[in-house]
Amino acid sequence: MSAARPAGVFRSLRIGNYRVWAVGALVSNVGTWMQRTAQDWLVLTQLTHHDAAAVGVVMALQFGPQLLLLPWTGFAADHYDQRRLLMATQSVMGILALMLGLLTVAGIVQLWHVYVFALLSGCASAFDAPVRQTFVSELVGDADLPNAVALNSTSFNAARMIGPAVAGLVIASIGTGWAFVLNGASFAAVLGSLLLLRVGALRANARAHRTKGSLTEGWRYAWSRPDLKAILVMLFLIGTFGLNFPIFISTMAVGVFHTDARGFGLLSSIMAIGTISGALLSAGRDRPRFMSLSIGVAMFGIGCTLAAIAPGYWSFAGALVVIGAATLIFTNATNSLMQLTSEPAMRGRVMALRVAVALGATPIGAPLVGWVANHLGPRWALGVGAASGFAAALVAVHAMAQHARRPRVDLFEGNDLR
Repeated sequence: MSAARPAGVFRSLRIGNYRVWAVGALVSNVGTWMQRTAQDWLVLTQLTHHDAAAVGVVMALQFGPQLLLLPWTGFAADHYDQRRLLMATQSVMGILALMLGLLTVAGIVQLWHVYVFALLSGCASAFDAPVRQTFVSELVGDADLPNAVALNSTSFNAARMIGPAVAGLVIASIGTGWAFVLNGASFAAVLGSLLLLRVGALRANARAHRTKGSLTEGWRYAWSRPDLKAILVMLFLIGTFGLNFPIFISTMAVGVFHTDARGFGLLSSIMAIGTISGALLSAGRDRPRFMSLSIGVAMFGIGCTLAAIAPGYWSFAGALVVIGAATLIFTNATNSLMQLTSEPAMRGRVMALRVAVALGATPIGAPLVGWVANHLGPRWALGVGAASGFAAALVAVHAMAQHARRPRVDLFEGNDLR
């Protein structure tokens, strides 16, 4: 059985369109992680004096549109040609990265510039994220969807291992602005992959009909489902108070361990070891289970606790590996479960809702976590993240207990709660 495992883990790569998409996405993801690392370093060390709250504001502006634009992003994902929509959003994000890079290279960038570009990029990303996630099913079909989702996460986090380390070298050698410029150029790879796809081989999802009230239909549909409701509550807790890694890592690196740009970038790369491990574990499973959610959030709480009490740089780095694995086990399970158990014509809106809850809550959580890091210290900020993991675990336990008391209620339409 162990010999057959590698073929199962990477089975989506047998599909030509998915291979083309995966190559372009990997290059672009490396650039994205370079920009994220450079942006945090720019704000924390060059435009402010180690102000974690400013990093929180950038995160709020970058992820706030996920929530504010939710009715339109989900509508677009369900009604328009997903390939063309992706080409538009990826082009916009590439142009914005180049513009911010040019301002930084020219030495005229100011904090408000970063705020504006974070907001504009967030608006483009709000339309991009649900389409990019549901587009995977067009590439591989429902049978291989969980595997393809997990491989996408593996690619994203392989880039997370490479991008921050490269960004640290770029920042130290030629300057922060060039990391933004290189990210802008990397979008050419994903645009090229979209152009090279064999359109006739795509497994197009059912497009929704434009009806009155369709903008809010996704909300009603998800909230009427006990399983989706529990997942969304868990995502809200983790997304609001836990997925604040730019604040956690940057404040611990600079304020506690006093590292330079290379040491800062290395921490994000080390965290990617855990996220890749979690993604590959998810890829090896045929179908996700609700138990994966509860295990993931409990591990997340434990990892954040270990990071908060870590006595040194390398013990903190080890805790980041645990956090990374836990995050991917949880987020991949939510992605696959929510897509597979939703009606095809509702997937775009359901996934937009998922992204909005997980990332759109950042405007609430990031400034708060940044304030805690500024006034109580980075370790207390990690304590907030740990509490979010344990609270989400309680939600999972409650959902499974409710299911045990009502066994006739098939929460996952064929996917039991084990």
